[in-house]
Amino acid sequence: MEKWILGITGGVGCGKSTVLQILEQEYHAQVIQADLVAHELMRPGQECYQKITAAFGTEILTSEGFIDRKHLGQLIFSDEEKRLLLNSLTHPAVKQEIRRRTGEDRRPFSVIEAALLWEDRYDEICDEIWYIYASRDVRFQRLADSRGYTKERTRAIMNSQMGEEELRQRCHAVIDNSGTLQETENTLRQLLRDRAGIRPSAAGSRHL
Repeated sequence: MEKWILGITGGVGCGKSTVLQILEQEYHAQVIQADLVAHELMRPGQECYQKITAAFGTEILTSEGFIDRKHLGQLIFSDEEKRLLLNSLTHPAVKQEIRRRTGEDRRPFSVIEAALLWEDRYDEICDEIWYIYASRDVRFQRLADSRGYTKERTRAIMNSQMGEEELRQRCHAVIDNSGTLQETENTLRQLLRDRAGIRPSAAGSRHL
C-alpha cells in the first residue's frame, strides 16, 4: 500500500501539538516533528553538532558539552544572519533524516510537522500540506497560559513567521483550531476521509 504523507504547519500558538496528538492516537499515524529531529542531530557525536560548534563557538555549550539550545536561541533570535546560518547547518540534515524515517516506517500514513515546510521544500516529500489556524487572540492567550509568554514576545515570534494569507494560499487545506477540540476532530475526520480515504480506528489504513 502506498504511503500517504501529510505536512502540518502553522504559526506559534495555533495548536499543532493537539492536531498531532489526534493524528497519532486516533489514526495511528507516524508523527515526526522536525524540531525534535533537529534536537537529536545536535547532540554530541551527531551530524550537526560539529558544524554548529564550529560556527558559533564553544560558548554555546553547557558544562557537560551539550549545545545549550536556549543560549543558541537567544543568539539567533534578533540576528537574521545568524538564524539563516543555523538553518543552513541543520535543515538539510533534518530533511534527509525525515526522508529516511518515513521511508523505513511501514505504516501507510505519516505526518511531518515543521514551521518551515514551504521554505525548506517539504512539498517534495508531502502529498499535501495543511495549515493549522487559530485567531491571534486565541494564540496570545494560549501562549500566555502554557508558556508564560508576554504579548511582546508572542508578537515578535509571529512577525518572524510566514504570514497567514500566504499560508492559506499555499496550503491544500486549512484547519481552524480556534474552537473546541471536538470541532477540530470533526474537521480532521472529514478532510482525511475526503482527501486521502483515511478513517480513524483503522491503524491509519487507507480505504481507496
